[in-house]
Amino acid sequence: MRNAALACLLTLILIPCSLRAQDKRSDWKALYDLRSGEKIELVETGMKKHVGAFGTVTEEALQMREGSSDIGIPKENVARVTVLDKSHRGRNALILGVVGAGAGAGITAAASRCSNSTGSFNLCGIGRGAEVAIGALVGLVGGAGVGAAIPSHPTIYRAGPANSNTPHGSRRFSVNSVSK
Repeated sequence: MRNAALACLLTLILIPCSLRAQDKRSDWKALYDLRSGEKIELVETGMKKHVGAFGTVTEEALQMREGSSDIGIPKENVARVTVLDKSHRGRNALILGVVGAGAGAGITAAASRCSNSTGSFNLCGIGRGAEVAIGALVGLVGGAGVGAAIPSHPTIYRAGPANSNTPHGSRRFSVNSVSK
């Protein structure tokens, strides 16, 4: 029973991680779905941030309004584009709060056994239903907290890793290869 609870918990933790890892946003064409005026954050390859309203996108560059000026950033200088209008913190908190409540109730129900022990923390006097409710409440609060902490602004575009100019078969410089 304990192994089954552990397997369920690991599954609940690993599924969102694997889904996030599969989320490849390196397609520049995804920027064509943005609407003019939508609030975005653009990070250049030199880590300079721009926050403003999306204008237009072409195969060569992205146009946006930052403050009172229009700026254009070439495609090769764009590291990441994130939409700031769509926040999902409340939705994430609700979903993970419900999942946490279910997990807390299930774990508490599986783990609660009353015995004649007189330990310092013994909930046997309040009944099994109340124990499960307390476990669900703890899971709800924990899950909602985690859900609210998850980054909620969707990244629309993320540039792929920079290509190295060094051929794969070439020998790299190392301290041990230097002759004296």
